[in-house]
Amino acid sequence: MSSLALRSEPLNRALGGRGMTRDEAVSVLAGAMDDPAELLAAAGQLRDAGGHVVTFSKKAFFNVVNLCRDSCSYCTYKAEPGSAKLSMMGPEQLEGALGMAARYGCVEALLVTGERPEESYPAARAWLRGNGYGSTAEYLAHASEAALELGLFPHTNAGNLEYGELAELQKTNVSMGLMVENSSARMGEKGMPHERAPSKEPDARMGVLEDAGRLGIPMTTGMLAGIGETLDEAVDTIFAIKGLHERFGNIQEVIVQNFAPKPDTRMRGHPPAGRDYFMALVALARVVMPAMNIQVPPNLSPHTYADYLGAGINDWGGISPLTPDYVNPEFAWPRIGALESECAVRGHELKCRFPVYPGFVGMVPGGLRDKMGAVADESWHVRGERWR
Repeated sequence: MSSLALRSEPLNRALGGRGMTRDEAVSVLAGAMDDPAELLAAAGQLRDAGGHVVTFSKKAFFNVVNLCRDSCSYCTYKAEPGSAKLSMMGPEQLEGALGMAARYGCVEALLVTGERPEESYPAARAWLRGNGYGSTAEYLAHASEAALELGLFPHTNAGNLEYGELAELQKTNVSMGLMVENSSARMGEKGMPHERAPSKEPDARMGVLEDAGRLGIPMTTGMLAGIGETLDEAVDTIFAIKGLHERFGNIQEVIVQNFAPKPDTRMRGHPPAGRDYFMALVALARVVMPAMNIQVPPNLSPHTYADYLGAGINDWGGISPLTPDYVNPEFAWPRIGALESECAVRGHELKCRFPVYPGFVGMVPGGLRDKMGAVADESWHVRGERWR
């Protein structure tokens, strides 16, 4: 495939379809800190080999309950009982919001909760019981059913779910999500970002993703860049995700997300992910996993997001015309029309996808797949009249 004449032999071999070892990837990433041109060029060529379609999902973000047993050093999503930002969406409120999302032409219902809130908060247990549910996962199954009834397709991101919970939600969710963030246990040591976040322990996260693989659930995962990881740890995270996909074949998308400090967190003084480092990491993810769907959230790079097309991405993730990004509320979504224009200028076609990518539709249970088929085009993207 290679049409580039690169100085880097590992990159030439990757372009030739022969892959790249972990140690070669560390070396390539280190070299890109001084000169990223070859890595970016290789990533762009590998992305283009898969075509010039760039996708997004037209979503509504449902902040179902943001109590959380974890306390990550960079997070402002988590709320405490009685705080102004606490969200506990009861069935009536949820169904009203779902109806609004349907009226706005959204396709995806992104259902997000904190990590197993009922295990740490009596208020969460009482709220669930008061609405007739024994667990957050049980309530999410109800929410997913309500979304489907209105023509929305659920994608749940609720932290470390158990095997039985995953299996139950698989009946109503076309895909699910769980970020690895970083595969190094060092991130949980004293003074590190995950010190107070037991669910972010790498073996726990990987175990959930393995369970999802055994069940055949299309999964979105990814990494958080710039939280204090070394180059080796960043590369190891990419290879850990690659290994999961090689074993189970169900990793549908890898998000590479840049850390941005927030003033009301313990990491407020930590520098943001450097742009050159982040661009190189995005490109490396493409080179290591050439056929993977690679996403960068455009709202976290509001002035330069289109540059990531040159680093090999082929997806913008979920974009909402209705709801904010409750995890990063200070960053507004770009307009879908602006995304389309940026893609066209660079020779790409923007298409709306379901929460599950076309190549993974075969993993979706038949009844859900039939619902998708009613609004899908011949390539299993969403038909234009459904989302425009």
